[in-house]
Amino acid sequence: MDLTDHIGDRARSVIDSAPERAHGQHVHADNNTDGVWEQLRATRWNPPAPAVVVDERRATYVFALEQAEQMFRAAATVGPATQPLLVFYGLSQAGRAITAASSSIGPGDGWKLSSHGISAKELAGGLSDVRIETGKPGGSGSYVRLSELLDSPVWGKASIPLNVLWDLLPENQHSPLLGEDASRRTPLWIEYRNLYPENHPLASVPVVGFPSWVMDADNGRQALDNYLKAFPAAQGYHSFVRVDREPAAAPDFSRHNDGWGELVMHWQLPGGHAGTVAERAALLESLTRRYIGSMQFFPSVAPDDSRSLHPLMAWWTVLYALSMLARYQPAEWASHINVDTSRHAVAIERLLKDAVRVVPSLVLETIGQVSAEPEPGARS
Repeated sequence: MDLTDHIGDRARSVIDSAPERAHGQHVHADNNTDGVWEQLRATRWNPPAPAVVVDERRATYVFALEQAEQMFRAAATVGPATQPLLVFYGLSQAGRAITAASSSIGPGDGWKLSSHGISAKELAGGLSDVRIETGKPGGSGSYVRLSELLDSPVWGKASIPLNVLWDLLPENQHSPLLGEDASRRTPLWIEYRNLYPENHPLASVPVVGFPSWVMDADNGRQALDNYLKAFPAAQGYHSFVRVDREPAAAPDFSRHNDGWGELVMHWQLPGGHAGTVAERAALLESLTRRYIGSMQFFPSVAPDDSRSLHPLMAWWTVLYALSMLARYQPAEWASHINVDTSRHAVAIERLLKDAVRVVPSLVLETIGQVSAEPEPGARS
C-alpha cells in the first residue's frame, strides 16, 4: 500500500462518517454582524501600527471605518432599490481604512485612494450583458491600488462579463446569471480541519464544490483536469482518492444532496518530507485564499494573469456593477429587482442581504492580513 492509498482509505472513512457538507455552510454559520462591527470599532482607539505613522493616516483609518459602518447599517434597513449604493460606498470607505492599515505602504501618500479605478459598460441591457473594466496596473484608482496591495489582478480594457465575476462569490453557487454549463466556474473550498494527525508528506483534504457535470463525465480524470485549468493554484496536486487502487482509476467523487460534490485531493510538501499538521496547513494556506476563516480556491478570470481575485475584490466588482445600475440606470434596475418579472430578482435580494453580513467580516479579515508583517511565501 503506497502513501496515497493509506491516506485515501482514511479519507473515505472521514467522508463516510461526516455530516452532509453544504458548500460554504461552515463559512457563515456563526457570523454575527454586530460582533464583527464591535471588533472593527475596537481597533479604532488603538489602530494597527501602520495606520498611526501620521495623524492624517490615523484619522482616515478611524473615520473611514465609521463611515463604512454607518452605510452598512443603513443598508440593512432598506430594500434592493437603494441597497447597492450603500453597500458599495460602505465598502469603498472600508477600502480606505485597509490601505491606511497596510504594513507594506510606508511613509508618504501611498495609502491615499482616489477615484474608482473600475468602470462598468453595457448597463442598459441584461445583467449578463454588463461588462467590467479596470484601470491599468500602477494606476491611482481605488480598485487598482487595493488589488495591487492584495496580490489581485486588474485587466484594463479587456472587459470581463458580470456573470463571470458574479460566480466568484461563494454565495452565488446556486444562483447563476446565465444558467449551468461547462464554462461556469465557482470557488472550491477545502475542509482543512481534519488533517491526518501524524507526520506525513501529503496534505490531504476534501475539496468541495465540484459541479455534477464533472462528476458525471465519462472520463472523470480528464473532466477534473479540464475543470481545474481555471484554478492554477490547485493544479499542482499530487494525487486524489480513486474509485479503486488502479493508478488510472477515476476520481472517487462524493455527491451532496444539492447535486454538487467533493473529492479528497493530496498536495505534497516541498521535498516530500513528512510534515506536521501545522506545516501541511501552511502549505494549503499558501495555495488558497482566506474567506472568513475558510480556505478556498478561487478561479482565475483575468486575461493573461493566472492569479485569482482576492475575495474582497470579487465582492468589490459585483457591488460596483450593481451600484452603477441602481444609480445611473434606475429603470433597468427596477426591472432587475422586480420579483414578478425578473428571474434574478430573488438572487439579487439575497446577495445584497449577504453583502451586509459577509463584507464586514471580509474587511476585518483583510485588515488583519495587510497590517501584519508579511511572511515569506504567504499570500493574502
